[in-house]
Amino acid sequence: MITGKQRAYLKQEAHDFKPVINIGKFSVTDELIKAIDEALEARELIKIKILNNNMDDQDEIVDTILEKTNAEFISHLGSIITIYRKNKDNKYEL
Repeated sequence: MITGKQRAYLKQEAHDFKPVINIGKFSVTDELIKAIDEALEARELIKIKILNNNMDDQDEIVDTILEKTNAEFISHLGSIITIYRKNKDNKYEL
């Protein structure tokens, strides 16, 4: 669990990031979870975009992703989600 200050720091770090994963009409699939896992392992902090053609509830999508990847929620602004998961390289000092 990360604190509010840590969340603010990570949100600031991710400000200029572009989304590395797009969630389309097929919503959350096993392949999508695997891709998010790989992105988190490589980067620790990523942005995910939920495209307009996805009709599922965005909050449910966020909850599912966080549960299946063991990631921490950072922010959800519009259709962009930012998540974090510490890895062995530990790029961000929290």
